[in-house]
Amino acid sequence: MLLVLVLAAGLWGVGYIAGVSRTARVTSVSVLMVGVILSHLVLPSGHPLREATGGSAALWLMLAGAAALVMVYGKGLKALRNRAQPEADKTEAKPSDRFTETELDRYARHIVLRELGGPGQKRLKKARVLVIGAGGLGAPALQYLAAAGVGTIGVIDDDVVENANLQRQVIHRDADIGMPKVFSAQQAMEAQNPNVTVLPYNRRLNEKIAPDLLGDFDLILDGTDNFETRYLANRTAVALGKPLISGALSQWEGQLSVFDPAKGAPCYQCIFPEAPAAGLAPSCSEAGVIGPLPGVVGSMMAVEAIKVITGAGQALRGEMLIYDALYGESRKITLSKRSDCPICGAGGE
Repeated sequence: MLLVLVLAAGLWGVGYIAGVSRTARVTSVSVLMVGVILSHLVLPSGHPLREATGGSAALWLMLAGAAALVMVYGKGLKALRNRAQPEADKTEAKPSDRFTETELDRYARHIVLRELGGPGQKRLKKARVLVIGAGGLGAPALQYLAAAGVGTIGVIDDDVVENANLQRQVIHRDADIGMPKVFSAQQAMEAQNPNVTVLPYNRRLNEKIAPDLLGDFDLILDGTDNFETRYLANRTAVALGKPLISGALSQWEGQLSVFDPAKGAPCYQCIFPEAPAAGLAPSCSEAGVIGPLPGVVGSMMAVEAIKVITGAGQALRGEMLIYDALYGESRKITLSKRSDCPICGAGGE
């Protein structure tokens, strides 16, 4: 019996010195104990191994039972402590409103802007923004939101980085090919600004997860390239009363708007009641897109996000900005709510 206890102590000590986790050390000792107990149950009475380990399984069973009781008691005590101080834990987990010297220097060009100042930068730090899609539009939007100091940025996408993406999706690198886009984007954002929290969701947005996911953020940016996800993001944002910034691209032209029925603006489906027929709105892979265009429109989406969060200027609510890169022209058109809209109008009630 003494031999087994010495061996168990040796396993624990060697694991501790080697930096092995406590869970792994407990597992190794547990495997040893199970082996000893099984040897007593399987081997015949008088076997040398049984004699060398105490001669009976009863003592080992009692020892294992006592150890299990101690572990259960410890876990229960820890759970009670966690329940007794939930608010303190949550308070500690919240990001501080105070800026470090490094942050003050980093955001100095924001803070000196009359329309933002210190209060505006604090709003950015407290904000939670979700970007749907880490592709052409999501890439620049994510980069500039992180650089601007938006405190918590979520990004959801189920795609991986491909070689053909790198002509325009500049948040990703050649070494990232094959990596899920959300993790590639997370690495780039955290390398650019370690003061922000990035929450990657490596999956496709669907009806089941949309309400809880969008409900956890203050503002939604939609940079997807399919109408199914756009309509889902729109109706979920409207149901939750969240503003939605949506952009789109095709060849040399891009457009964006802030859809916010809670502030009197139309929703996405007011303007686009139904998806176009197949072939009428080809994707970038089918129709092509000039590389810098997603950077221009995605950056504009980030600007609108900053304006919505801080209240600076006039966001594109009830307006759509259209940019034509081929001829260097931009124009705005007015958008109106539809009373019969099934999402935000009387038709949705």
